[in-house]
This record gives sequence, structure tokens and C-alpha cells, in this order.
Amino acid sequence: MSEVMELAAEPSKYDRLIAAAQAEEPAVTLVVHPCDETALRGALEAAQMRLITPVLVGPRVRIRSIAAEHRLDLGQWEIVDVPHSHAAAAKAVALIREGKGSLLMKGSLHTDELMREVAAAASGLRTERRISHVFVMDVPGHADTLFITDAAINIAPDLDAKRDIVQNAIDLWVTIGLGEPRVAILSAVETVTMKIPSTIEAAALCKMAERGQITGGLLDGPLAFDNAIDPEAARIKGIVSPVAGRAQILVVPDLEAGNMLAKNLTFLAHADAAGTVLGARVPIVLTSRADSVRTRLASCAVASLFAARRRAAQVAV
Repeated sequence: MSEVMELAAEPSKYDRLIAAAQAEEPAVTLVVHPCDETALRGALEAAQMRLITPVLVGPRVRIRSIAAEHRLDLGQWEIVDVPHSHAAAAKAVALIREGKGSLLMKGSLHTDELMREVAAAASGLRTERRISHVFVMDVPGHADTLFITDAAINIAPDLDAKRDIVQNAIDLWVTIGLGEPRVAILSAVETVTMKIPSTIEAAALCKMAERGQITGGLLDGPLAFDNAIDPEAARIKGIVSPVAGRAQILVVPDLEAGNMLAKNLTFLAHADAAGTVLGARVPIVLTSRADSVRTRLASCAVASLFAARRRAAQVAV
């Protein structure tokens, strides 16, 4: 029995998202340089589960060789032949600009190499929004799906960038059908102090939400991690809000804090961490060689579902 078939026996918070994505038309997905077993297998497994329709962008001979070596069935999936990873990133972005795909999916190239093409001013996929990353976390023993942002793209975002980071995460949560999110703006403490600039930015973000500059979610901050996710910790500190102790989206002060938080949950709490990049013309699936099958599928499901629901909303308008 394949790993994909075995998933049915293991319940997960991701199951609902995968099922919802399977109910939509599979998104045409430009898979950028799938030139190792993990990257190619991940794309083909997502196609097998009807989450994406892959277009493989990379050296044709190398892709076919990897498929033959690892007994992967390429079926009738299209291969766009380019000589190397940089050319694959440039070609995939160009195809998206031509309207020939709804998603990008990272293969076996470095994230920076792909994102450099995505973010290029003249030829990339930039919009008026800052590009940001969201980890979609399934933490054992925790009732809610957790979003952590931004732990992969923006190193030290300023207030304007954080506004876009928050809005991107809220838009994802709402669009994929999870309801109105409770958003915690994290810092080291729950009080506003000049000594910790992230507490001031947290308070400013909450005021921006009050003024309609951020929409679609309930914000509170600054909140320390414990009183963001644990009701008893919030009660002890005397914090009364719809968000404290029950946060679903965790907005971190900077990339270092976010990356450490996500990896702590992954390696100490055995959480799964699917992920997608938002703010570009199309969602971008970022996967890691260490990801489980379910995590890779969830990453594809979240991005595909977001793209499908966003298309439907645009058609309705």
C-alpha cells in the first residue's frame, strides 16, 4: 500500500482542507525544477490525489531519468524543457504571467532562486501587497489549526509590511473556509513598552484593524505566546479579549522568531507544517525535503483551494 493510501487511516486537521480542495477543479500548477525524487514524487502524489494538474518545468532528460530510477509514473503530464534551475524559475513565472497556470510549486531548487524571479520588478509576479509566507500547522493536542506568519520570507518587516503579512494570512484563512480568524500579534510580553519595539507595532496593528486598514479578522496584541494560545495563561494575566488564549493566527515579530517557533512545534511537539506563499499573483507552494506526504499534500491543498475560491469570487463579481 502506498503512503498516499495509508493517509486514510491517520486522522489529521489537514483532512478537511484536502477534501475541500479535491471538490474543486485541480489547479494547473507549474512545478519548478522537480529534479530529485522528493520534489517529483510530491508533485505526482498531489496529482494522484486530484489536488493539482502539474506542468513540470525543468530538464526533460533529467526528469525522465529520475522518474525511471524511482519508478514514478509521469503519465501524460506535460514537461516544459529548460536547461537548469534558474531557467526553470524564469520560465515558470513567465508561463504564469501568460495565464497558463494558477499555482507555482517549488521543486529541488533553493527558495531564494525561485523567489528572486517571483519578486522581479519588471518580469515577476508582484502585486500591491508585500509577499509573505504562512505556515499551516497541525499541532497534536491543540484543537485549532494554527497559522504562523511570517517565518520564511520577510526577515525584519516594518509596520507597513506587517500590515500586509497580517492581511495575507487573514485572507487565506477566510478564503479557504475556516471562518473569521482570531489573530494574535506576538511579542515577548503583553504590555506596550518602548523597550520592545514589537509591542508598539502590535498595538499599532490592532489600531489599524479598528480603523479598517486590516479587515476580516479579530486582532489583539501584543500577546506573549502563552497568553495567546492558553486560556488559563490569559486568565492569570487578566487579559480579556476574544483572541487571548484562543488565537488561531500567530503573527511573529520577525523571521527569526517565526522560524524558531515553527521548528520548535515541528520537532518538539511533532507538528506538521504545511506552507504557502501569498501576496503574489498566484499562491506558491513551498515544500521541504523533510516534509511528510501529508504535509506536502496539505501544502498543495491549501494553495489550490485558495486559488479556486479566489477565482470563483472574481467570477461572481
